[in-house]
Amino acid sequence: MPHVPAGTRGAVITGWGTALPPKVLTNHDLEQMFDTSDQWIVERTGIRERHVGGTTVGLSIESGRQALEMSGVDLAEIDAVVLATTTPDRTVPASSAAVQHELGLRCGAFDINAACSGFTYALVLAHGLIATGARKILCIGTDTLARITDWTDRNTAILFADGSGAVVVEAVDGPGQLLGWDLDADGSAERFLYSDIGGLIHMEGKEVFRRAVRIMVDSAQKSVAAAGVDIADIKLVVPHQANIRIIDAACERLGIPMERAATVLHRTGNTSSASIPLALADALSAGRVADGDLVLLVGFGAGMTAASAVLRWGGGAEPVNPL
Repeated sequence: MPHVPAGTRGAVITGWGTALPPKVLTNHDLEQMFDTSDQWIVERTGIRERHVGGTTVGLSIESGRQALEMSGVDLAEIDAVVLATTTPDRTVPASSAAVQHELGLRCGAFDINAACSGFTYALVLAHGLIATGARKILCIGTDTLARITDWTDRNTAILFADGSGAVVVEAVDGPGQLLGWDLDADGSAERFLYSDIGGLIHMEGKEVFRRAVRIMVDSAQKSVAAAGVDIADIKLVVPHQANIRIIDAACERLGIPMERAATVLHRTGNTSSASIPLALADALSAGRVADGDLVLLVGFGAGMTAASAVLRWGGGAEPVNPL
């Protein structure tokens, strides 16, 4: 459970953006495709509709551009694009290269794949790059899961969707937002949720549910301990938007009331790497986070991976002046 050492060059989030495909697939639409019902889906998942369509590159460009515009950053100061995705548009090259080009950036660009934990992995990595000298990082989480979903399987088709979320992370003079973090993986459980190259998603739902709650809670507790704060002081938890029952169970075990959880699951479905930045952006835009508030990001994903981070919103300093 790493903590951020004193004296480490900090970073703060200065802009964010989101992208969802225009096509909406409701539970009532799914009723026409296989034996299911709106009530059955909502009771088991909390999902009412999801967005499908688009490409990983296209959605990443849209959310990334919004984040860059909000931050007001000079594009020449972006040192890297870090794209978390489990659904790149091509095997080679990384989708981040096309995103970098279309956004008019001249910097490093690479993809990382930690499935639904990917955005938090990317965010921790962005802070690491800044600690070693980078100025500004564009961090994106995007997935287009509809392309690898079996639309004849009601157990998985009701869950997965497409979307993107992005943030700009900037270096500051002094302590930044990140107080503590945890990255984890249990490779022995990879067989419970996977998609072979060229194949569709296979999931053993009961086993994923059982392990997901446990690994989320464990990761969150490690990050909170590393940050040196109390779980009761967390003002907002931003969980991976996989299933409302998983979110509810994890919050209950952590002792965090559900009203402190950011959720967009009901209208986005499970967007994998995009789910945490989508929920975070929604909470920020709704004014649910004030400077000084403690925010906990936590999720799990195929692998099985887990990741969490504790942020003190606003950080403790102004962005670095490159001059």
